[in-house]
Amino acid sequence: MELFAKWIDPKLAQVAEKVERGERLTLEDGLALYQSDDLLTIGKLANAVNRKINGNRVYFIENLYINPTNVCEARCSFCAFRRDPDEEGAYTMNDEQLLEYVAKGYTPTTQEFHIVGGHNHTLPFDYYVNTVRLLKQHYPHVTIKAYTGAEIVFFAKISGLSVKEVLEELMKAGLQSLTGGGAEILTEEYRAKMSPDKASTDEWLVAHETAHGLGLKTYSTMLYGSIETLEERLIHMMRIRELQDRTGGFVNFIPLAVQPKKATASIKRRTSAMDDMKTIAISRLMVDNVPHIKAYWINIGPQLTQMALNFGSSDIHGTLVEERISHAAGALTQTGLTRDELVWLIKGAGKTPIERDSFYNVIKEY
Repeated sequence: MELFAKWIDPKLAQVAEKVERGERLTLEDGLALYQSDDLLTIGKLANAVNRKINGNRVYFIENLYINPTNVCEARCSFCAFRRDPDEEGAYTMNDEQLLEYVAKGYTPTTQEFHIVGGHNHTLPFDYYVNTVRLLKQHYPHVTIKAYTGAEIVFFAKISGLSVKEVLEELMKAGLQSLTGGGAEILTEEYRAKMSPDKASTDEWLVAHETAHGLGLKTYSTMLYGSIETLEERLIHMMRIRELQDRTGGFVNFIPLAVQPKKATASIKRRTSAMDDMKTIAISRLMVDNVPHIKAYWINIGPQLTQMALNFGSSDIHGTLVEERISHAAGALTQTGLTRDELVWLIKGAGKTPIERDSFYNVIKEY
């Protein structure tokens, strides 16, 4: 053991002691984790925490991504999906096109429709309500997880309704959960540079807090790897943690590696494997009150996703069928994986695959 002891970063000793005692980590602890090169110790700590919460179980879902429109008034620096109304490639699905698209990807075992799109200012709020209503009418047993916190704020702006009223109207139509997108990095310094046209930090948090108050369970994300500092990543995690302390409404936290604008982009334009693994592990250690940390295979690839299952992650997302937003940028992964492939990835990491619904109720254990 002495041979290996000298390789353990002594800076992590105090953090490790706090983790073992079950104490909440501070911003300074998070920085110590990020600044350490001792990836295996960081992973070991995160894996231990995850095992206390989730045992050996790793979850996935059969879901279908739906992006009804890519027209967007916002001009986020990281987005390659958006289009202006008259720009080449711009689209907005009507009812018939929406149902035709869904019919192609739907199977009798589909559990969830994941719906996000552009902030299309040429459409009335009723278009977005009708999207939910139409899908719920045709697929009543499928969970409708729709729209980001930023979209909810946008809907309030175009409708003249409050955030609560927007959510209530969507819930009447069949909304059952909010997606985690639109968070990016929850500091105003970051948002002023990268997403100045979208919801502010407080507005995004209020949208989710309001949803939780109405009884909705929601998701949360963090888009890392662009201009944000390590401190900003940790502040983001802590803001999610603080809201979770108040409401208990988040079911998972999803670190998303930012994608370059083109698939041909240099390796230097992508997040490193070290950063991906560190960020997943640190998310598990910092966001201690959200039950699941998701490894998003679309952005980091299936192999790193498999590794992440021993670095604190308990979820590898879903089948997707066709993901458009990350692939409109530089994602190099497939647009979908089969159930068999997801099960294979989880078993290959020595974990037990659990097919779930949107709220982590067990559908099947493999």
